[in-house]
Amino acid sequence: MNIRIADRNDFETVKEITHKTIGEVYPKYYPEGAVKFFHDHHSDERIMRDIDLGIVYLLITDEGDAAGTVTISDNEIDRLFVLPSYQHKGYGRALIDLAEEKIAEKYDVIVIHASLPAKKIYLIRGFKEIEYNILDTGYGDYLCFDKMEKTI
Repeated sequence: MNIRIADRNDFETVKEITHKTIGEVYPKYYPEGAVKFFHDHHSDERIMRDIDLGIVYLLITDEGDAAGTVTISDNEIDRLFVLPSYQHKGYGRALIDLAEEKIAEKYDVIVIHASLPAKKIYLIRGFKEIEYNILDTGYGDYLCFDKMEKTI
């Protein structure tokens, strides 16, 4: 596998990984309004802005398939998604490892706003819950998530 910085040519790939994962995984954990919120939150504009900032990474399998993505913004892990068909193969772990290594170069604490599907993974990796949040999605539902931190 190879993990590299995404460029403008990767926009559609990053968007597809993000939105396909949200569409297939999140409805198992969240009501419809929260799923819509996630789609809106990871908008074309935000994805392209982050690509232009050079903070989006793309994981390519040995077979040449784009399987996952992560965005690293200062000391925060954001937009970490692995396509459902590639989950449970170590790709998410590789993306988290990369993010932690990059953040550790400049910071002592890693922050993540963990969705329900990913919370257990972060707990296993040593992240601690520091804040519980409830957000009105604007679609008649609420979104619950945890702010988590890990001291390096």
